[in-house]
Amino acid sequence: MARTFSFRGKSLEELQKLSIADYSKLVTSRERRALKRMSLGYKELIAKAAEAKKSGRTVKTQIREAVILPEWVGMTFGVHNGKEFKEIVISPEMLGHRLGEFAYTTKRVQHSAPGIRATRGSKFLAVK
Repeated sequence: MARTFSFRGKSLEELQKLSIADYSKLVTSRERRALKRMSLGYKELIAKAAEAKKSGRTVKTQIREAVILPEWVGMTFGVHNGKEFKEIVISPEMLGHRLGEFAYTTKRVQHSAPGIRATRGSKFLAVK
């Protein structure tokens, strides 16, 4: 049996019909506050996303703190991680989270190790 998606007891279709004010009542208080205050850049992002949804292109943004809205499901966002824009496809499970949570700003560090028969002191010498 296929499992259907629901967010706080509402289906995706019901969520997409809600206004931002009604949707904010379903998210946590932190996200509700962000949606209530809605900075100027956030308003521009919502307008840009609505425009891009019609044309089907990627929305590039540096607004990592934007709360993911139901009407963005299925869209592709290019979220800036400090160096480049990471492509993110919005899925229903991402609702209520921030865009920046899915574009990591740091990557895993892999340190090298000293070679065979190396002394403890040679660990700190520069490799040619």
